[in-house]
Amino acid sequence: MLRQGLLFLAAWVLVIAATSVVPHSALAQGTQLLTTWGDPDLNGVWDFRTITPMERPEELADKATLTEEEAAAFAVEASRRADRDLIDSAEGGLLYAAEAEGGVVPYNEFWYDRGANVIGTRRTSLITDPSNGRFPPLTPNGQRHMDEQREIGREEQRGRPVADKPDDRGVGDRCIMGFNAGPPMVPSAYNNNIQLFQTADYVVILNEMVHNARIVPLDGRSHGTIRQWAGDSSGRWDNNTLVVDTTNFRQETSLNGSGSAMHLIERFTRVDADTLNYEVTTENPEIWTSPWTMQVPMSKNQDEIYEYACHEGNYSMATILRGARLEEMAAAEAAR
Repeated sequence: MLRQGLLFLAAWVLVIAATSVVPHSALAQGTQLLTTWGDPDLNGVWDFRTITPMERPEELADKATLTEEEAAAFAVEASRRADRDLIDSAEGGLLYAAEAEGGVVPYNEFWYDRGANVIGTRRTSLITDPSNGRFPPLTPNGQRHMDEQREIGREEQRGRPVADKPDDRGVGDRCIMGFNAGPPMVPSAYNNNIQLFQTADYVVILNEMVHNARIVPLDGRSHGTIRQWAGDSSGRWDNNTLVVDTTNFRQETSLNGSGSAMHLIERFTRVDADTLNYEVTTENPEIWTSPWTMQVPMSKNQDEIYEYACHEGNYSMATILRGARLEEMAAAEAAR
């Protein structure tokens, strides 16, 4: 037993040595944090929560960045508007289905972890291209698709969600993919963390939301033909930046209803010991008239990522479907 214990300890020493990086003090002197095989070290847990919106608010149309004072005031007001404990329809608060008969507010503020600050550059949007900080114009097909999605959302607000079968519900409801897990990964209400694992040949991107793990080969291989929930990713190094090219999405996991033709180029660049810059360019000529780019700085998180269990046993899906059938039975009875 003692010999086995010593062998186990020795093995762990080798693992630690193999994954060691240049220390923080060396980085401060201008040395890049590297793995022992020479690639930039991206390992660790990274936090991307922020209250900076994806699109620049219309009232800030001509303002690309905020002053320190403006950023502080914006953070206070954005947190107030999003506070689930302060929902008030008279003030234009978000109600989800609360006003519908039998509707409820899903969570109170205790459960949210959206952050309380804008990003460090104080930009007024995560979108950096187009320069106005807004999504590019939709194509006619894209507009039709967005209108359909809005109508589905209005039906849910009225308490009449589409629930004929499990496939009618989104991938979040079905515990398949997280709302902010992507790709692309977009700050959301909670679980805004990823963990990166590296070898010389692969990078694994583990999302805290619904625990999706994307395994990215680093040999720049060509894409396959099988559509996947998180797309088909292929990675390569461009100097100190990890570039991940992803395509072959399933229709259900597209961003903002962008469709299965979505094509992403993600860039991960370690800026310093505590900052990882995440930039992603999204292209889909069926939906948008031009590509667009967003940028989110990620901060090193010293905490661990814990299991995200979603619906234990997925009881919620069965309840959604049963509730829809009961509503249909009640409506049929009332019509007699």
